Amino acid sequence: MQLVELRTFLAVAEEKSFSAAAQRLYITQPAISKRIQSLESHLGTALFDRIGKKVYLTEAGTLLIERAETMVRLAKDTEKEIFNLNDTIGGRLNLATSHHIGLHRLAPVLKDFSKRYPDVQLNIQFEDSEVAYQMVRSGQVELAVVTLNPDQTELDADLIAAAVWHDPLVFVSSAAKTKAATMQTLASEPCILPGLATYTGRIVMHRFAQAGLALKPTLSTNYLETIGMLVSVGLGWSVLPHSMVGDLTALDVDCEPIYRTLGSVINDKRTLSNSATAFLSVLEGYVCTDIDLFD
Repeated sequence: MQLVELRTFLAVAEEKSFSAAAQRLYITQPAISKRIQSLESHLGTALFDRIGKKVYLTEAGTLLIERAETMVRLAKDTEKEIFNLNDTIGGRLNLATSHHIGLHRLAPVLKDFSKRYPDVQLNIQFEDSEVAYQMVRSGQVELAVVTLNPDQTELDADLIAAAVWHDPLVFVSSAAKTKAATMQTLASEPCILPGLATYTGRIVMHRFAQAGLALKPTLSTNYLETIGMLVSVGLGWSVLPHSMVGDLTALDVDCEPIYRTLGSVINDKRTLSNSATAFLSVLEGYVCTDIDLFD
């Protein structure tokens, strides 16, 4: 059953006349007859008895009229709700972020967003950045706020990354007689790094590879907070975000600064909800202007 047929059926039932229904709907009487015949053919029964110039509902027509009114009203309500979505920011927003960003970067963004849009229910999943990329790619979440992939050749054409934070990385140790160090010296000492599957681990390994040096981590974990703890008890040196140096010794290493870029990732093939668009708008307010993405 098509809505246009149901609307025509209701007009004929209310007017008790094909010609009057045609005038009401601003179409020809043959068009009215064609729609009713199509509906009757679909249902396999007559909906009206034609007596003179008047039409009367059959038993089937009487059964249909209340349900037709409900279906047409539901269609109107649905159209209205969809049209109103343009002005509504609410519902559930699924996003993914890394543990480090959730702990050290995202709090003010979430506070700001929740204050502006209290009707949005946030569902935040904490994952490794690499996993979050896959979740955006597969449509499990609308967006992710993560460490961005430094290798553009690996970027999916459907994924759009936007830089937000410049995150300097610092060489750290538990203690040192001197803060000065060389990359060659560090390469020969025990180190603790994120796994090679992580963007952060690959950034560090690539920098040493550029200098012709190979690192052989004694321990590997994807959690930066855990790495900080392991460094603090003297199990090796590492590279951590500047915000996590704390009581650790920051080493002065003879190399160009290392950093990673943190930001948002969305799927270009997915139509973003109003809530996701609003979140990205709030996030834009925290963008660092000195970011040079994928340096």
